Amino acid sequence: MEQDEKVRENLLRRMATRQGLRLVKSRRRDPFATDFGRYRLEAIADGPGYRSAPADPHLTLDEVEKRLTHRTS
Repeated sequence: MEQDEKVRENLLRRMATRQGLRLVKSRRRDPFATDFGRYRLEAIADGPGYRSAPADPHLTLDEVEKRLTHRTS
């Protein structure tokens, strides 16, 4: 993993925590697995001020960033 990618992952991890979510990286070691190198967002807790986690568990860092920065009205 490149240094820039790790820095970006840590930034997105902090963003997720502030929104009541947890960023989890797949632990798969098989490069042919569908979720290898992918991420998912999990809800930390339910209650006021917490967002629900998206249903798609196989996200790239770009998709994670898009979901975390998308504002709901």
